[in-house]
Amino acid sequence: MDLEEAEEFKERCSQCAAVSWGLTDEGKYYCTSCHNVTERSQEVINTDLIPNTLIKALNRGLKKKNNSEKGWDWYVCEGFQNILCQQAEALKNLGIGPELKNDVLHNFWKRYLQKSKQAYCKNPVYTTGRKPTVLKDNLSHSDWASEPELLSDVSCPPFLESGVESQSDIHTRKPFPISKASQSETTVCSGSLDGVEYSQRKEKGIVKMTMPQTLAFCYLSLLWQREAITLSDLLRFVEEDHIPYINAFQHFPEQMKLYGRDRGIFGIESWPDYEDIYKKTIEVGTFLDLPRFPDITEDCYLHPNILCMKYLMEVNLPDEMHNLTCHVVKMTGMGEVDFLTFDPIAKMAKTVKYDVQAVAIIVVVLKLLFLLDDNLEWSLSNLAEKHNEKNKKDKPWFDFRKWYQIMKKAFDEKKQKWEEARAKYLWKSEKPLYYSFVDKPVAYKKREMVVNLQKQFSTLVDSTATAGKKSPSSFQFNWTEEDTDRTCFHGHSLQGVLKEKGQSLLTKNSLYWLSTQKFCRCYCTHVTTYEESNYSLSYQFILNLFSFLLRIKTSLLHEEVSLVEKKLFEKKYSVTKKKSRSKKARRH
Repeated sequence: MDLEEAEEFKERCSQCAAVSWGLTDEGKYYCTSCHNVTERSQEVINTDLIPNTLIKALNRGLKKKNNSEKGWDWYVCEGFQNILCQQAEALKNLGIGPELKNDVLHNFWKRYLQKSKQAYCKNPVYTTGRKPTVLKDNLSHSDWASEPELLSDVSCPPFLESGVESQSDIHTRKPFPISKASQSETTVCSGSLDGVEYSQRKEKGIVKMTMPQTLAFCYLSLLWQREAITLSDLLRFVEEDHIPYINAFQHFPEQMKLYGRDRGIFGIESWPDYEDIYKKTIEVGTFLDLPRFPDITEDCYLHPNILCMKYLMEVNLPDEMHNLTCHVVKMTGMGEVDFLTFDPIAKMAKTVKYDVQAVAIIVVVLKLLFLLDDNLEWSLSNLAEKHNEKNKKDKPWFDFRKWYQIMKKAFDEKKQKWEEARAKYLWKSEKPLYYSFVDKPVAYKKREMVVNLQKQFSTLVDSTATAGKKSPSSFQFNWTEEDTDRTCFHGHSLQGVLKEKGQSLLTKNSLYWLSTQKFCRCYCTHVTTYEESNYSLSYQFILNLFSFLLRIKTSLLHEEVSLVEKKLFEKKYSVTKKKSRSKKARRH
């Protein structure tokens, strides 16, 4: 760039109105005040070769070759940053505050780049063969001691709206440059500069960024903000395409070319699994040495009392059951702040499966009320049916059989639509992936043929237009008193299954069966255990219903039910043992 050769250009800058021009390597004028680049190029009269002809010449010769087909130089971490930005913007559109992206997620991501030695350190990975060392001003363990310190760090610029840096920024500041040998290799094997090295990188103690871990970052940020979105909600929004995940790379800027090894890094053809994302959330939180998260108190959405109320409404169960779920939460200690709050730096770092735990508590309450042995629940239903026929003006008793029939029909319809939507889902992206530029024409041709065939078959099979993306909602089932086609059980009474004893209410059912034999110590004669193969049909239906609601495996829910039962009966029998000991002491 030469300021002297640009002195002849006297026009004012359209951005800042200054007259101070320089020349880029391509011979175009740029403003030295605001760096605005114009379309005007330096005109040079060259009469030696072609007389009387004006030609455009480059002042400094050719720039370093940057084939437009190959696009910008970019790194894998910039690709993941782009995807995190897309996901944060999607969460913002769902009603989450902008501070989740600009403050919390940004700081988590910066911390990850530093801990994984990809940026904000002296020798980032792939620079040399030496071991990278972190800068002296690295955030120490004590720097994360409080929430304000974590969220007030502004030393790093916030996420760019596009998720990546501009082309000029990439050329001027590379967070972790690579060696010449790897550059020549990656130009053939990946669109990103470090795609080959990244796919081969295996270092003990370093959490390698993957597509599922982008959701772990999002969930950690939601958990820090104590937002009204559970992990199952997050994964369902991903499934419904409200949050970018499958084929998120196709929203990369046009100049970020993706091929070769990048396919295995950013291309994914499977739905995120609840248990996998849950484990990765703990893994990432522990790796980042995050401090104790904000307390989950009784007024927080993630508290089991509030979540139980939400799921009771969704599966059309009586409101009176909420008092029983709250009682179970209190007895088991599952509503205590220390139990619910995530602490990554604790010795046994673990977070609660808030949604699964709430549903498991409801299942335990249903077993306490109806036993769910394919016998007692139907007998109690007969009593409720007879009472409702005789007392039509009174508050109706809850009829388990009628609820079962209505919910099974609604569940089967919802599940069928879900299975059809999954079967029709197009895994292939609109932007074809290819291994090298040699395969690019073939990949685009195949994609074009697939699109044409899909249009032809859709015309033959179904002439109706495909339904658009449905609006996001926290509820999958909706029940109202005004609904004449289906009965709403929210206002129904539990008098048919409860009995008064003094000032307290007891269940008419005095029996119970445990869901596992792992902790069964024959506490009492009325507690029995069943093998999984002998589960009642009503219990299996309830497990399937709630598992579908959370998009989890029934085995995971069954395991959580067992944990709730363990805490409940340990608490109950510890109390009875104390009472018996006090009675013996009085006798002596």
